[in-house]
Amino acid sequence: MTTEEKGSSLWYDAWLRLKHNRAAMIGLFMIIIIGITCVVLPSIGDFLKDPNKTDPINRNLPPGAMNWFGTDHLGRDLFSRVIFGGRISIAVGLITTFVAVTIGIAWGAVAGYAGGRIDAFLMRLVDILYALPFLVIIILLSKILEPLTDDLTEWAVHLVAGKTATQKALSNTRNWVEPLTTLVPVFVAIGALSWLTISRIVRAQVQSVASLDFVEAARSLGLGHIRILFRHILPNTLGPIIVYTTLTIPGVMMFEATLSFLGLGVKAPNSSWGVLIQEGANFMLTNPMQLFFPALFFSVTLFSLNFLGDGLRDALDPKAAKD
Repeated sequence: MTTEEKGSSLWYDAWLRLKHNRAAMIGLFMIIIIGITCVVLPSIGDFLKDPNKTDPINRNLPPGAMNWFGTDHLGRDLFSRVIFGGRISIAVGLITTFVAVTIGIAWGAVAGYAGGRIDAFLMRLVDILYALPFLVIIILLSKILEPLTDDLTEWAVHLVAGKTATQKALSNTRNWVEPLTTLVPVFVAIGALSWLTISRIVRAQVQSVASLDFVEAARSLGLGHIRILFRHILPNTLGPIIVYTTLTIPGVMMFEATLSFLGLGVKAPNSSWGVLIQEGANFMLTNPMQLFFPALFFSVTLFSLNFLGDGLRDALDPKAAKD
């Protein structure tokens, strides 16, 4: 009597390969720890000190029981600023990457599936956008959209706090909503121009999958083009898309840090890791801890995302990994 052997899915096999990649699993673990820390701790009552409260008497203190990471040049608690800054940096990375990947998938999928003149037209637009000065366009878009942030902030505060909220509740809500809403121009500007590479990747994958037999079978059954594209072709291209997404997040976070370092990102007194690194660089001789801790969190996050991206690439495409 023969026993029927159960098959396993592509994703389960990829997970098994990923679990054997020690660097990728360490990266995944670190991302989860840092993400939970930056999201959960700020929402726990008075666990963290006010990251924007200055105390000139206690400035440049070394790490201790009262201030785990010490204080900065204005006496602000550095641990709170690193945690709150991490929330903003991670939000920038996730939201902007989501915008870029969504646009890139739609653009590349239509170009790869339609082919012909539509494909040529869409890809020539991508080539034109590639030729534009990226940083200059980001700065211009950010400045154009900046006046809209005040209205967006008020709308978001009243939406989160509710119509019957007190002035204190509105003030507390504004303190954590405003740093994110003021970055919406940065989200839109970076995301609107970061989809170019992913669109080319998706186009190539769609063209490859569209020539397979199961797609021809779907056409012969009379299925519509939209259903074939989004129901049958795109799910078979998710591997490279997921890999590229994990490798895009650190790049976006690095770009936001660059903008904040230049004074074009997060507005004072709010902070991101880029802002903290910029401030720490100015005082690294008098207070090296002010640079060390935000740079440590930022570096660990970037390395972890890159390790996870490399691990996912090897897990989802083992043939390419061997090559």
